[in-house]
Amino acid sequence: MTFPPTLAIPEEVLEIARRLHEAGHAVWCVGGAIRDALLSEPGAALHLEPSDLDFATSATPDQVQALFRRTVGIGIKHGTVGVLDSRRTLHEVTTFRKDVTTDGRHAVVAFGVSLDDDLARRDFTVNAIAYHPLTHEWRDPFGGAADLARGLIRAVGDPSERFREDYLRILRAIRFAARFGFAIDPPTWEAARAAVSGLTQLSAERVRDEWFKGLRTTRSIPLLVQLWQEIGAAVLWLPGLGGGYSAAEADRLPRDPVLLTAVLLPDAAAVLRRLRASNAEIARTAAIARGPAEPAAETAEDVRRWRAAVLDAAEDLIARWRLQHGAEPQWAAAALESRARREPASRAELALDGNDLAALGISPGRRVGEVLDLLLDRVLADPSRNTQDQLTAIVRSLQ
Repeated sequence: MTFPPTLAIPEEVLEIARRLHEAGHAVWCVGGAIRDALLSEPGAALHLEPSDLDFATSATPDQVQALFRRTVGIGIKHGTVGVLDSRRTLHEVTTFRKDVTTDGRHAVVAFGVSLDDDLARRDFTVNAIAYHPLTHEWRDPFGGAADLARGLIRAVGDPSERFREDYLRILRAIRFAARFGFAIDPPTWEAARAAVSGLTQLSAERVRDEWFKGLRTTRSIPLLVQLWQEIGAAVLWLPGLGGGYSAAEADRLPRDPVLLTAVLLPDAAAVLRRLRASNAEIARTAAIARGPAEPAAETAEDVRRWRAAVLDAAEDLIARWRLQHGAEPQWAAAALESRARREPASRAELALDGNDLAALGISPGRRVGEVLDLLLDRVLADPSRNTQDQLTAIVRSLQ
């Protein structure tokens, strides 16, 4: 791969580089934005969004904070300072560093090293390419550009050592391979498989974030699933990960990681609980699992009663049905039309509430709930009954 002569970097980002350079510090653009720019369509204009650009520099965190008025200490002990550009976009500015010690989860780093030392501690060659935003020089000491051209994910240096430094790199290798459709270099793959037990040392949050990123970015859901299974990561963190879905449909749908997790795992709520997902995400997968998966029949009333049973999970269940069957359920349109017509599916949508029932002489307590359930049942059978007059008449008929 031939490096382009320049990258189109926005002026507000160049201001950060100029200030560091003029203060006597080395400054380079690094990271995924550089890799992704090089992967752009051949002949296309190479352009980087401001939010994607981060810097590596010889300046220490203290020096960076002294140079810029608007900074955020997002990882000071690891050398990273967030710098806001003139448009208030945050950029990570990280001091050249090398690992001193690491336990596979956290590293102690030392500053005062060279750019090449800094690139040597990175995970994969395709992520160890640097571009000088002012002189337009490229630095690629580990052959990352050649690996991009070959479609290869290869560890920088000794792959076993890279994975011992941070076991999350095993999952990152999977994610990049699935995202770009790349192969994983055989020695890198074997080292990852040999180190896979180290994944149990990672925090649940890091594993969850990597799984979600993988689902959002992969070219192919089946490929991502296959890599998690073959490397041995699924059995440790995603037990039961497998099929039961239409691959073609999965790759067409928006990449909703919570929905996909619910489809791909037999007990998604338990897995997300272990992965410390949000309460809302866990509750959502639990609702999908409860179902019922579809109406008892395709009549309008059956569809309304299904909506009442699943409530907010209706759209997720329709999407899951598509994923599992590779087609649109015949009853989906009726369900969505029912919602669009605001046909009641819960007590809260009835024309009478508990206060109205009290005014009609219904004693407070369990009886109120029983009467509301009866009214909902009548309205599900015939939505036109959902008026104050008709529901009041029903209540009075019960007395």
